[in-house]
Amino acid sequence: MKVTLKRWGNSQGIRLSKDILDESGISIDDILDVEVSEGRIILVKPFRHKTLEERAAKFGGRLNLDGEDDWVTPEGREVW
Repeated sequence: MKVTLKRWGNSQGIRLSKDILDESGISIDDILDVEVSEGRIILVKPFRHKTLEERAAKFGGRLNLDGEDDWVTPEGREVW
């Protein structure tokens, strides 16, 4: 795909199609790292750890933090 560099206020910009963004896993308002190497401009979506709330959402919003687990009785030579 070819794009054209255009003036955008006091800066310059390009437009990327939705297909390109979907294929790259980039969404609107994502923050990207910009690298320049050997005459190429590379946009990279940095790795981001999920927040506790994002992780909890996978489990219906509940983390099930109810205290210590009961390990019942020793199985071998564990010292309790």
